Amino acid sequence: MSNTDTDTVRDAGFDDWLDAAEDGEAYYLECPEGHTSLPPRRLCPECGSSDLSEQSLPDTGEIATFTVTHVPTPAFEDDAPYATAIVDFGPVRVTGQIVDRDPDDVETGQTVALEITRSETTDERVIGFTSV
Repeated sequence: MSNTDTDTVRDAGFDDWLDAAEDGEAYYLECPEGHTSLPPRRLCPECGSSDLSEQSLPDTGEIATFTVTHVPTPAFEDDAPYATAIVDFGPVRVTGQIVDRDPDDVETGQTVALEITRSETTDERVIGFTSV
């Protein structure tokens, strides 16, 4: 099922985060002990605290690692080939697709910005990264 504007089913927490990121207000969660995570969360995954506050996600991050997919699952067949990267945004790491460059041109250490985009296969929103 795609997550288009006409759909009424939402993934509570995650779709709210995607909405915030699309509006340029991406955030991460932090507990009083300083542990960080991404939504949706009700408890800190490290210490179990339910006192989580929203903190602004930095505007840019650095590619920590990536992989290029040439033979995808059916859910991403029209997107291939694509690079999936883990990007270090300081307090948290975010996983998504590199969307503005050829997968062969992706390198660790590159600076990128978060961009919510859509899968070419399903038209569902996905986390993407663009070059800065």
